[in-house]
Amino acid sequence: MDSELLELAHALGEKLTAIQAKIAVAESCTGGLIAAAITEIPGSSAWFDRGFVTYSNAAKVEMLGVSPETLQQHGAVSAQTARDMAAGVLSHSDAEFSLAVTGVAGPGGGSAEKPVGTVFIAWQQKNRDGIWKKLSLNGDRHSIRVQTAKSALQYYLF
Repeated sequence: MDSELLELAHALGEKLTAIQAKIAVAESCTGGLIAAAITEIPGSSAWFDRGFVTYSNAAKVEMLGVSPETLQQHGAVSAQTARDMAAGVLSHSDAEFSLAVTGVAGPGGGSAEKPVGTVFIAWQQKNRDGIWKKLSLNGDRHSIRVQTAKSALQYYLF
């Protein structure tokens, strides 16, 4: 596993431990990479509640409550879907914080509007409005997935 990704997961764990809070994640394009990095950290069960790998649209709807209308109007790779995923994580877990990622890791699947490397990340704290960020990443599939995971974890460190 990428050492920088593990360092970010460890730092996140220290912050969450300090405030006695938990995080849960929803992953599409990263396919569980964020949860894997977090659970590499000894003692992460104290601050990591659960992870959802919602690769298909049906999984996003069934597991997180993402609206089919959101998926139809904006697509799986969109700010709206990422925000709905982050909110769904909080509704379906015991965590105080969530993050969600959705994107096009490639090498196929991109379009003129959403080329390979287009990623949306959303973060939310329970009982607060969520925020999101769009990334335009370069590299191969593995690189895009790792960059996405790192960016998702970094938010809570600032």
